[in-house]
Amino acid sequence: MKFIPTQIPDVIIIQPRIFEDERGFFLESYQKERFFAAGIEADFVQDNHSASTKGVLRGLHYQIRQPQGKLVRVVAGEILDVAVDLRRHSPTFRSWVGVTLSAERKNQLWIPPGFAHGFYVTTERAEILYKATDYYAPQWERSLMWNDPALGIEWQLINGESPTLSEKDGKGLLLTDAETYD
Repeated sequence: MKFIPTQIPDVIIIQPRIFEDERGFFLESYQKERFFAAGIEADFVQDNHSASTKGVLRGLHYQIRQPQGKLVRVVAGEILDVAVDLRRHSPTFRSWVGVTLSAERKNQLWIPPGFAHGFYVTTERAEILYKATDYYAPQWERSLMWNDPALGIEWQLINGESPTLSEKDGKGLLLTDAETYD
């Protein structure tokens, strides 16, 4: 496995070693010792599976208490996965990073606790699996506005069209009005 820091060093791309032949492929998507050696000392407590169609944007979500670290991978299709640093004392506070994750590349993204997370589907359909370091707690869930001009996220929208959002995501807050982490 290769662990590749992004522009926000705590957000890490994981590229597994892939063994392919005429029968298909095999890869190791998680191995505790390797992750720990790379500085990702996460204790995963929940796995989630999400499916969305082209043009859907989910996020930007976070839990102000019980913050979740997430290990995200795509098993069908492709997404632009985005993490926004909401840790006030971090040198990258308010910064974002976007990484294309795809079933074809088989890459993953580690997003530590303290970040808002969202993704945009760029193929006809995408299925996302992610491990979380804490349990889903709807009473602590918060959402940032996906298109907050203060963040300036470059979503790479298909034909520049507005994404399909849930009602909740359409009511996300601007960063200036949102709760952040100490």
